[in-house]
Amino acid sequence: MTRAQDTGPLRGDGIIGMADRVAGRDDLVLTPMGLRFAGRMFPCTIGRGGVRTDKREGDGATPTGVHRIVGMLWRPDRMARPADWAVPIRPGDLWCDAPRHPDYNLMVRAPFSASAERLARGDRLYDLVILTDWNWPHAEPGRGSAIFLHRWRRPGYPTEGCVAMAPAHLRWIAERITFGTRLIVPKALAG
Repeated sequence: MTRAQDTGPLRGDGIIGMADRVAGRDDLVLTPMGLRFAGRMFPCTIGRGGVRTDKREGDGATPTGVHRIVGMLWRPDRMARPADWAVPIRPGDLWCDAPRHPDYNLMVRAPFSASAERLARGDRLYDLVILTDWNWPHAEPGRGSAIFLHRWRRPGYPTEGCVAMAPAHLRWIAERITFGTRLIVPKALAG
């Protein structure tokens, strides 16, 4: 969320205080003012469907919960490796978003007959992608897929459910998180 998307009664100590009770300094915490990490606040955008406790495929919502960071992908043709545990995105890498397919919410390779999102995009949206464990690794059909942290299209422009931010901020965060860092999206943000 950007400051312009401030949600009134969710501001301040209520939400931030609650998240602090479960969050550590190494966690990413979504707040009404942005994404807090390592004592800093980063402007971000969320899904066009807002924050929801009942995330479904295609609703454009960012799911509430405590989501572990389980991977990082990057485009080696566009940037240097952001962390030693990052995996390169290759031509033909896809993310399955077909709820009835056995590979739902998993990275797959082209050719692939079911619905899937291309990771090696023509734009720069997925030059750096931080993967969460939302509905992973054993996905419940229709509960949502591809909940990532990635760069935004522009400030304030919503995602399809991911958390997005400025490329420089995403890179700064990527260089400091570890496998297992948590993304905390408090239920109090749900509308």
